[in-house]
Amino acid sequence: MHLGPADARAYLDAFLPATPPVPGRDLWFFPPAVSLETVARGGAGRQDLAAGIQDVHWEPKGAFTGAISVPIAAQAGARAALVGHSERRHVFGESDEETGRKVRAVLAGSLVPILCVGETLAQRDGGTTLDVVRRQLDVGLAALEPEALDTVVVAYEPVWAIGTGRNATPKDAAAVHREIRAWLRGRGATLSRVLYGGSVNRKNVAELLAEPELDGVLVGGASLDPQGWSTLVSTPVP
Repeated sequence: MHLGPADARAYLDAFLPATPPVPGRDLWFFPPAVSLETVARGGAGRQDLAAGIQDVHWEPKGAFTGAISVPIAAQAGARAALVGHSERRHVFGESDEETGRKVRAVLAGSLVPILCVGETLAQRDGGTTLDVVRRQLDVGLAALEPEALDTVVVAYEPVWAIGTGRNATPKDAAAVHREIRAWLRGRGATLSRVLYGGSVNRKNVAELLAEPELDGVLVGGASLDPQGWSTLVSTPVP
């Protein structure tokens, strides 16, 4: 919940000149809904940039005051949508079943769903990390055909490492990413991308992305400063 339209425009004015495209690297922004069109228009001249929506409702229209549908987000310039972010699950009480409905709505609207999965500290300490992630995948991606699964991006974000300054080690993250890939392959997916999100910053991004299991990162607070964000996204991958 940062950067209204005027702030987002100023952000891009600082960010874009300092950040040339990196071959083979996609850069997506997920601003607040009121700033989505500003960001989409601001990055329209760059093939590597895209804008997405932070959350959607599963119905295409109707009496859902305050909610945003996939068609409305697409009209504002969204090409992707976050689904099941840890804050949606643990602050707003979103269920696995609701994430599944949202994923299907995003796919039906021809946007890219980014399904977020991950465990709490209690679940990690209890040794149930993989069980939790499998359950979230089972319900969130239920009954999708391989072609649809190839469109989905999965983001592993351990809840205990978000905004805490703590971070899963590359080895920790890779272990969960391997399980996610195995789950997807077991259902016929072949092109899946799996991202890591959890206190990613300029100091740890290179080490994280040196792990082959990580296709990219989902970054929160470290993205709010345009100069710092430019440095992070331009970091060479070993």
